[in-house]
Amino acid sequence: MPKVYIKGNGSVDVDEGVPYLDALKRAGCSDLEQVLAVKVDGELRDLTAPVNGDCEVEPVTFQDPEGKETYWHSTAHIMAAAVKELFPTAKVTIGPPVETGFYYDFDYERPFTPEDLEKIEAKMAEIIARDEPFHREEVSKDEAIRLFKEMGENYKVEIIEEIPDGKVSLYRTGETFVDLCRGPHIPSSGKVKAVKLLSVAGAYWRGDERNPMLQRIYGVSYPSREELEGYLRFLEEARRRDHRRLGKELDLFSIREEVGPGFIIYHPKGALVRTILEDFEKQEHLKRGYQIVMGPTLLKADLWKKSGHWDHYREMMYFTQVDEELYGIKPMNCLAHILIYKSRIRSYRDLPLRYFEMGTVHRHEKSGVLHGLLRARAFTQDDAHIFCTPDQLKDEIKGVLNFIHDVMKMFGFPYEVEISTRPEKYIGSHEMWERATGALKESLEELGLPYDICEGEGAFYGPKIDVKLTDAIGRKWQCGTVQCDFALPERFDLTYVDSGGERKRPAMVHRVILGSIDRFLGVLIEHYAGAFPLWLAPVQARVMNITDDQAEYAQGVADRLRQRGFRVEADLRNEKLGAKVRDAQMEKIPYMLIVGKREMAEGRVAVRHRRQGDLGPMELEDIIQRMWHEVEVKASE
Repeated sequence: MPKVYIKGNGSVDVDEGVPYLDALKRAGCSDLEQVLAVKVDGELRDLTAPVNGDCEVEPVTFQDPEGKETYWHSTAHIMAAAVKELFPTAKVTIGPPVETGFYYDFDYERPFTPEDLEKIEAKMAEIIARDEPFHREEVSKDEAIRLFKEMGENYKVEIIEEIPDGKVSLYRTGETFVDLCRGPHIPSSGKVKAVKLLSVAGAYWRGDERNPMLQRIYGVSYPSREELEGYLRFLEEARRRDHRRLGKELDLFSIREEVGPGFIIYHPKGALVRTILEDFEKQEHLKRGYQIVMGPTLLKADLWKKSGHWDHYREMMYFTQVDEELYGIKPMNCLAHILIYKSRIRSYRDLPLRYFEMGTVHRHEKSGVLHGLLRARAFTQDDAHIFCTPDQLKDEIKGVLNFIHDVMKMFGFPYEVEISTRPEKYIGSHEMWERATGALKESLEELGLPYDICEGEGAFYGPKIDVKLTDAIGRKWQCGTVQCDFALPERFDLTYVDSGGERKRPAMVHRVILGSIDRFLGVLIEHYAGAFPLWLAPVQARVMNITDDQAEYAQGVADRLRQRGFRVEADLRNEKLGAKVRDAQMEKIPYMLIVGKREMAEGRVAVRHRRQGDLGPMELEDIIQRMWHEVEVKASE
């Protein structure tokens, strides 16, 4: 009789083949209604799966990441079942959970309309009300191919044909819908309490532009109506902050069809904010002993072959012919930095060397993942490479992590870190990877920073630490990265002369602080909802006159502020003051300096702040000092 050890509820003896749900009941687990699946010896299983020998079992609820995935994956199946009931000729493809819900891709003869989504949502409610069980069965690969061919589901057949021979798992929902799926799933459709279909978008089959265009329906579901409504309010706030909309409204940047998707055109105000960010970064790097370098955009393909990018990253690169020779447009800045290091003999006394470049790179991102500034094909990185002795490695990694901490603190971003380990395709030896991963882990532990592990997510040349910040409405964004690399120094035969006169191999650290400047700017636009703090605002103050009599005085105030280093505009239009203030508010300008008859007579300005409202009359020098302080400390509102 198997013994089932249940986390938090002791152990229980059960008969072989009894469902895990029965074992939980026998153990007296509370809130079984909340349990969606179980982890059996660390592997996620259905509640209805049979007990097979002694095991450790952990109940999984919606509060667990695996619980959300199971819940949303199951809801995706319910949506597919609803689509097939309403549109029998639609072909199903894949329907995974994602970070904030689920989607399912369909091949259908015409575009789905908003009215179709309403019908699908209503049909899902019927399926949920029927409380149809999810039933798992295993069949042979040949049987699964035969089944889906009979159903006309050619996309499923294509997937199954690529699966190694053996058993294939299917899930049935109700009497008619069957899907190819590894699972697990919730016990029955009735577990879903609240669902909302959000949108329809185009998506190429398997993300390949050469394949058919499918229709992707996005949705989300929750165990209660209140949770769903809370999430929909969050979505509305996220839409209000969308950097693409704000970028257009605030005249920061544009993406033009005639230029091509994924390529950003910065307008004067957007370019100014970017320049301020870049200048700030250059100053901070110089303070920390970095040397500014610059590398070319094009490098010969032979270099990319030597580095391993040709074999492991080629599909993300652009290439061009120059004088009948193949060149690669750089997707990363590391090769030029390696060549700078290699340009002369290095001594241990030279190390560490920290090379910094504000380098623009190009990557062939698929069109389906492009998203304004957040995912572009051309972007600029605050990229640096550190060459050091193995003994210096941990201190250099910790130095980078402290740099990231200082910058995140300045912007007010909480953050978390994770280590990504060796991927399936990589260069270098296992020993190199173990040394590099160990250095990253030890550095984090010595700084007292907790971290998660992302197995197999490292770069092809080394493991990495990824830093994820949390914005004003709780979303996480990946920004800083620290990568430890012993492989490229080996490939490029980098050496230094140690204290005994012997040639040794340096370690190499690839790192960014903000990451893509473009992406970080997109995050800042959404974090601040377009209302940049004073030090970053493209226009810091606007001076407004009430009547034409004060126009000359208002212009003089603007000129004086500009001479003191502020970015100022004068609004001298023959408009009502209310309209001028409203326009400045819409443009999210931090300070409005208003001058009327009294202010001109007293040599003062009436100050209005975009959030704090009317601050009253001030001496011009007082408002200058107030603004200087905000800029100096880089204060956020």
